[in-house]
Amino acid sequence: MRSAYDVETVRTAERAAMARGPEGALMQRAAAALAAECARLLGRVYGSRVTLLVGSGDNGGDALYAGARLARRGAGVSAVLLASDRTHPGGLAALLAAGGRVVDAEGVRAEEAVAGARLVVDGIVGIGGRGGLRERAARLVAAAREATVVAVDLPSGVAADTGEVPGEAVRADVTVTFGTYKPGLLVDPGREYAGAVRLVDIGLELPPGERALEALQYADVARLLPVPGGESDKYRRGVVGVVAGSARYPGAAVLCVAGALHGGAGAVRYAGPAADAVIA
Repeated sequence: MRSAYDVETVRTAERAAMARGPEGALMQRAAAALAAECARLLGRVYGSRVTLLVGSGDNGGDALYAGARLARRGAGVSAVLLASDRTHPGGLAALLAAGGRVVDAEGVRAEEAVAGARLVVDGIVGIGGRGGLRERAARLVAAAREATVVAVDLPSGVAADTGEVPGEAVRADVTVTFGTYKPGLLVDPGREYAGAVRLVDIGLELPPGERALEALQYADVARLLPVPGGESDKYRRGVVGVVAGSARYPGAAVLCVAGALHGGAGAVRYAGPAADAVIA
């Protein structure tokens, strides 16, 4: 089961966690997990080219601190600052101290840094973002055609609470999300932009009764299905009625009936014009 919480609930849990622990501890946990996932995707960190797309606030800070960890392991890390006057100061200092470099977001070198990277980290906007990507950010994201793209917490341009994509957005190969799933990672169209989602526990305490939604996984569905016993007959296991397909397009009927049979139904009754194909 994947449980998701809305932005307001996540923000409240983050504030509580920050009050309990040392300053900056929450961001360092997130950055460590992000760097570890990036290293796993790279395989060989030393000598790999990594480009960070960095916006303002904590989302950009996560990317910068993760980039610093990768730089200390020998990666060539470049940071394109999309909001240079509001860049997270601690994260930027950590990256520069580790040997990372900053690229002017307005220049040609920014697109070259993205296009030449093996891995691109999307730290443009976080769960508080509104609307699609701005033109400059969208242009840089489009340059990441050959790279593996890792989104920080949520692909930029995807609405965290609804999964809506109102404009240009990042299409990530992997999204590393912190504390809990966000609804936009589990529902379309946002789910399609998230790629493979990796959930990282950073110590948030979330109220079970305030989940925004729950997404069943294969194992959850399997647990809901009845397990036949020694005394089970076809009626105790359930009879499924199928009305599907047509004489011209019998495939839908065949798929439905076959799915019901393989799903453990005791009996399947088909009513429709594609009976010959179903029986065959």
